[in-house]
Amino acid sequence: MIHLKFLLLLLFSSFVLTCVAQKRSPSISSRVGAWKTEAIKAIDGQQKSAQEMVDMVFSFSELGFQEKETSAYLTAILEKNGFSIERGIGGIPTAWMARWGAGKPFIALGSDIDCIPKASQKPGIAYKEPIVADAPGHGEGHNSGLPLVILSAIEVKKIMDREKLPGTLVIWPGVAEELVGSKAWYIRDGYFKNADACIFTHVGDKLAVSWGDAGNNGLVSVEFKFEGSSAHAAGQPWRGKSALDAVELMNVAWNYKREHMKPTQRSHYVITDGGDQPNVVPSKASVWYYLRERTYEDIKGMYDDAVLYARSVAAMTGTKMTYQLLGTAWPGHFNKPIAEAVYRNIKTVGLPVWDPADQQFARAVQKLVNAPKKTLRGEPIDGLATRIDTLNGPVQFSMGGGSDDIADIAWNVPTVVLNYPSNIPGMPGHNWANAIAMATPIAHKGVVSGSKVLAATLLDILTNPKIVTDAWDYYRNVQTKDVKYIPFLEPATPPATYLNKKIMDEFRPQLEKFYYDPSKYATYLEQLGIKYPQLEKK
Repeated sequence: MIHLKFLLLLLFSSFVLTCVAQKRSPSISSRVGAWKTEAIKAIDGQQKSAQEMVDMVFSFSELGFQEKETSAYLTAILEKNGFSIERGIGGIPTAWMARWGAGKPFIALGSDIDCIPKASQKPGIAYKEPIVADAPGHGEGHNSGLPLVILSAIEVKKIMDREKLPGTLVIWPGVAEELVGSKAWYIRDGYFKNADACIFTHVGDKLAVSWGDAGNNGLVSVEFKFEGSSAHAAGQPWRGKSALDAVELMNVAWNYKREHMKPTQRSHYVITDGGDQPNVVPSKASVWYYLRERTYEDIKGMYDDAVLYARSVAAMTGTKMTYQLLGTAWPGHFNKPIAEAVYRNIKTVGLPVWDPADQQFARAVQKLVNAPKKTLRGEPIDGLATRIDTLNGPVQFSMGGGSDDIADIAWNVPTVVLNYPSNIPGMPGHNWANAIAMATPIAHKGVVSGSKVLAATLLDILTNPKIVTDAWDYYRNVQTKDVKYIPFLEPATPPATYLNKKIMDEFRPQLEKFYYDPSKYATYLEQLGIKYPQLEKK
């Protein structure tokens, strides 16, 4: 009987302690507002650091899997500020995790770092002029996200350290996001196994966050390689087996298939090897596909069909076929309780204060690219954003669109994406024009604004355990109630780290001449001799 009473007392005590743990203690609750104010004020004082980091990464202009300078630069800053670095995660040389703190909650903070092929562009000028002709450039704005994260984490770390707040901050880069080539590998290899929440940042033209089904597509990225036999293309073509014929038949077959696919699909390809020269029957050829759809089942169906087509054309042409998965992303679904916490801080922080030069420049660039007058949601496009967007929930219907492998993390850990206003509305995307603003006051102000929101949200999560509890409740009982994550990635699939090496080997020596030197120049614009805003070509 004594043992039974003791057991009941122990269970009751455990229940009480659990209930207490779910609530923020009154002493902390009364102080967290002051900590947020402190962090926001400190970040305001770090505008020069924001500008230097954003401009420096912009100047590196590194494609996916080749982000050597970017990773070395950012990890050096984090090491200097007390973070321990684990390099080469997921078998990717430019991938890493920076860790500080101990205990729960374990909060993962990430953003992408790669750039776009042939998007080299001088910032701050309202016309096309590359820094290096045909070189890569930050035509997606990925030079800005990790500087935002680092600014926030450093200021929150100071408060955690002083106030003895438990928790672990882990910062990581989205390597090769344009190839959707890293995040599924991070998940497969267990790097997010113990994470409680993930906040991802991505450049945008407004300060916003959303939850639920994001309306985008997932995808598989797959390359098909064919091997036949060469012959003299004029003398004895009948003795050859053309791998290029197989590639072309594959593409013809797939283009006919489009008529019989859902309108939500997106599929596109490039011929990565079309042979060597016309007078030799190509013995080797390859084609690289992105196959996108709105659900796992539809993506898997496209993938299986593409493999079937490739095998069929190989039989038709007497060639051999092999294929390799190069990248993958699930459709996005993001966490409601964390999004609500982020949005409360968005409303508190507000948009940057744009000066007349910023608005003049934005409108000049919108005119340059013939930007639409309205967004797809019917909102006017005229200069930079001046009002906070609403907290958007799940889309009711989507015709499909782009993909981001942050979704693979979101299907394993409660995750949101914080968009921050460092670019200009109405840009075409994946284009040299998207780089125009990304080392200007517009980018710098957007990063500072987003950093304040992130810092305030981190303090909320660190001091209010209910946010994490509610986040996991949403994850288990809403997001994954009927849909379970099934990876496209096989256990032995290696990351395609060889991609883009040849391009960067060609352009890196030319780009090095234009790396930003903050010891000599206040801004990258000054180094390039650009007076912002420069609206006409000199």
